[in-house]
Amino acid sequence: MVILRDKIRFYEELQRDKAAAAAVLGAVRKRPSVVPMAGQDPALSTSHPFYDVARHGILQVAGDDRFGRRVVTFSCCRMPPSHELDHQRLLEYLKYTLDQYVENDYTIVYFHYGLNSRNKPSLGWLQSAYKEFDRKYKKNLKALYVVHPTSFIKVLWNILKPLISHKFGKKVIYFNYLSELHEHLKYDQLVIPPEVLRYDEKLQSLHEGRTPPPTKTPPPRPPLPTQQFGVSLQYLKDKNQGELIPPVLRFTVTYLREKGLRTEGLFRRSASVQTVREIQRLYNQGKPVNFDDYGDIHIPAVILKTFLRELPQPLLTFQAYEQILGITCVESSLRVTGCRQILRSLPEHNYVVLRYLMGFLHAVSRESIFNKMNSSNLACVFGLNLIWPSQGVSSLSALVPLNMFTELLIEYYEKIFSTPEAPGEHGLAPWEQGSRAAPLQEAVPRTQATGLTKPTLPPSPLMAARRRL
Repeated sequence: MVILRDKIRFYEELQRDKAAAAAVLGAVRKRPSVVPMAGQDPALSTSHPFYDVARHGILQVAGDDRFGRRVVTFSCCRMPPSHELDHQRLLEYLKYTLDQYVENDYTIVYFHYGLNSRNKPSLGWLQSAYKEFDRKYKKNLKALYVVHPTSFIKVLWNILKPLISHKFGKKVIYFNYLSELHEHLKYDQLVIPPEVLRYDEKLQSLHEGRTPPPTKTPPPRPPLPTQQFGVSLQYLKDKNQGELIPPVLRFTVTYLREKGLRTEGLFRRSASVQTVREIQRLYNQGKPVNFDDYGDIHIPAVILKTFLRELPQPLLTFQAYEQILGITCVESSLRVTGCRQILRSLPEHNYVVLRYLMGFLHAVSRESIFNKMNSSNLACVFGLNLIWPSQGVSSLSALVPLNMFTELLIEYYEKIFSTPEAPGEHGLAPWEQGSRAAPLQEAVPRTQATGLTKPTLPPSPLMAARRRL
């Protein structure tokens, strides 16, 4: 009886284990799959207090070194462009991570490869970052390994040397190759980005005289839900409750309409790169921007141009590029009609945004007696921000038709955008229609006194000069 009772108990426990395993397996199968971005911890939750920084995978905890000390890696190649990353948040996240380990000895491995002009923080930030790390962080840091140092990092070290204690300076060790880490660390535990591995292989190949392997572009990182720069119009529409006009465009246009229409040289002046990046970062993080705080009316103008320039596809679309280049082949009386036909081929969303922008630029040009920015001057500024080729850059010869087309949109805004036809209707431009372009002349108004055709587009002095050239 005892043996039989034990067998029954064993059988019941076995069935319970099977049921539990089946429940766990079912839960895993039902869980939606989330593809992490390159370098991101798959277990990282969006509720993480520093998710906006942690998602890039810049910091990783990578086991222990050969002395049992915790290892933290910092990968520069994971840092996005400065306007997409709040460096103050990065500093706070670094302290947040180290706070979990600084009570014991620890080691930092710094992968320098990938730091460039687009993502490197300012020298002032580096100085303040060093000051932020007080004795609590420095005391138990036993080694700072700098992998793949460049002349930049060594020059920077010399600049900061007066601020760095001699004791801390002895903890910094340079490694030119990853293989040098084997002596100090458990190499197989390190989280090394593929970009760093490929770069190290390239260096080794050059050192040994072999041809380096071809480089591969890492997969793009997904944008933040609040991203405003560098994303498509459709993305912005989906993230802003179907609003067709992107928030950055609406905010800058509204501000400039109220306070900048008569500012001399509007859109001609530049702004501090650091300030522009700061504002881009605020917008990308969904934070409010008050241009009054910056005291410079040219800053929102620069932000507007930057927004257009960083669209993945130009506002006038790649498909319209060749059509626009043909504008100079059309006689002046047909150019307005030709512009209207090109715009009919635009996607509706692009058309609505373009009409909004051109309406504003038309208003700016009407104040040209004060701001010195007539339609021709504005076209020179905005031409290449509205259209560019899908491959390479626009040639010098392309600037004339691109700027001329933009000037037409601004100068004849009311005629071009008052067309009753809906955008999205694909039609041939008059210079592509051959003999079929003749009926278009009927749409050109005639003067009552003479009955002669009145040119819709009187040539501007700039155009006359171009013709003479």
